[in-house]
Amino acid sequence: MTRTVLLVDDNDAFRSSTAWLLGGMGYEIREFASADALLAEADALAAAPHASCVLTDVRMPGTDGLRLHDALIARGSHWPVIYMTGHGDVPLAVAAMRKGACSFLEKPFRESALEEALEEAFEAASARARLADRAALPTPPTGTATPGASLSPEASLRTAAAAARLTEREGQVLGLVIEGCLNKTIADRLGISIKTVELHRSNMMRKVGARSITELMRRVLTAPGGAP
Repeated sequence: MTRTVLLVDDNDAFRSSTAWLLGGMGYEIREFASADALLAEADALAAAPHASCVLTDVRMPGTDGLRLHDALIARGSHWPVIYMTGHGDVPLAVAAMRKGACSFLEKPFRESALEEALEEAFEAASARARLADRAALPTPPTGTATPGASLSPEASLRTAAAAARLTEREGQVLGLVIEGCLNKTIADRLGISIKTVELHRSNMMRKVGARSITELMRRVLTAPGGAP
């Protein structure tokens, strides 16, 4: 599926250079010079058959990035949002994370940091979409295999038991991973180091028996009781 970045920034030069960079990464780009310009097309974009991620500046004339995020949430949007700022404003970063931002990039950012943020945001959004599709399927008769299911009842119970053995902190990290947060975001929210987040992620994946974040989310969310 096409992955589209909805790029919102009032600085024409920065927006053009970032769009060029994103194009080189293989993304489709839609550019918007203001938050209101994106909101004017949001409904049509949401109906399009492609995955989208919002990459927005925070400080802009008129509707800023935080209020843009509020407006998208009010419309029921599930697009992951990544904030950009040239100010390094800690209170802004905290406010962004509380709204559910996937990441917060300080300009000028490294190409690798942008690519990592987008890849993780799209991966988490894709995993949530697949789980939502599965949840919408009718419950099959007893003894009938669920299309696309890969966990047996025994495996689901083992996964649930493993999830129950997670420490309180591992459970907190897991909840933020399921929300689609990056390691840096999780570290900021929980007040711990990125290395500690990585350790918790490694431990919980080992306990649950998952080899990737997507598999971890699938195993935990489809196990009896769901996520801790």
